[in-house]
Amino acid sequence: MSALEPAAASAAALDALQDVLSDPAVRDLAWLLASSPLLRAQPPMGELATVFETPQQAVDTGAWLRELDRDPTALRQAIAATRITRLGRYAECLLGFFLQQGPAARLVAANVALRVAGRTIGECDFLVESPSRRKLHWELAVKCYLHAGAAPGDRPELADYVGPNLQDRFDLKLTHLLGHQLPLSAREEFAALGHLGPWRPQMLVKGWLFYRWGETPEIAQAVDPSHCRGFWVARRDWPALAANRGGARWAVLPRLAWLAPRPPIATEAVDAALLSPAAALTERLDQQTGPVMVASFERQPPLLGHWHETDRGFVVPDDWPEQARAYARAAA
Repeated sequence: MSALEPAAASAAALDALQDVLSDPAVRDLAWLLASSPLLRAQPPMGELATVFETPQQAVDTGAWLRELDRDPTALRQAIAATRITRLGRYAECLLGFFLQQGPAARLVAANVALRVAGRTIGECDFLVESPSRRKLHWELAVKCYLHAGAAPGDRPELADYVGPNLQDRFDLKLTHLLGHQLPLSAREEFAALGHLGPWRPQMLVKGWLFYRWGETPEIAQAVDPSHCRGFWVARRDWPALAANRGGARWAVLPRLAWLAPRPPIATEAVDAALLSPAAALTERLDQQTGPVMVASFERQPPLLGHWHETDRGFVVPDDWPEQARAYARAAA
């Protein structure tokens, strides 16, 4: 069996759980484990992490997640104890819980700080021992980037993908991963911390990439073609997009809901879940000044079923696209 086959089997086994799991945090954990990576492998340093070494480990994890979904108390307590406000920290908490409680790889240490001359130069996210006793150093990154567009004839680049608030860029994140974070566990100073290696560095880069509504640009070579994707739309074009979605309901997604698609919602719970017709959402968007992530929900089957998330994306200010292109073209 090739190294890719367990990963493909795990995705198939766990993706099916999206129709079964009801607790949002458990769904987020399943998504974190099984969703497609944002990046292809970047040899020699940027090896992709493989959460499961065998398909059986994925099957066992599926059973464990179903049991956790029936009583998610322990996971909820772990999240509450860390007082999380950042998406990346939330993802770290989910993965750490799995490595401590799940049936696959085992957590050795997390957030291991490396200090040189009294100064912290970096942290290793996770030191992990696989079931086959491999010693792995995992760096986790969960990102949402918007494709800023490219001029005709331009070669697609990672720099084209920018954070919604224009404070982050995919090429800069990858450079930091490859040049700084992943090599930390191989430094001589790291051995003095007591975590005897050698540790094999791997990256776990998950998230969503968003493309301008109505456009299908060529993606950068480094991007995995099977990545999770959504749309972005300028505020002036939002009414046209909403009209195109017919009777869909809409919700604003808070930052900690940016991982997995949201659980299906029963008709009687629509108001409590803050699902709105497009016109009502437009009024909420009028009160926003920055990018806002929204999700569309449709009944499946029509008229009879629950409301399922069918798409997600960002509504951005009208001047955002020009600013995003300038940021994408700026020198590192």
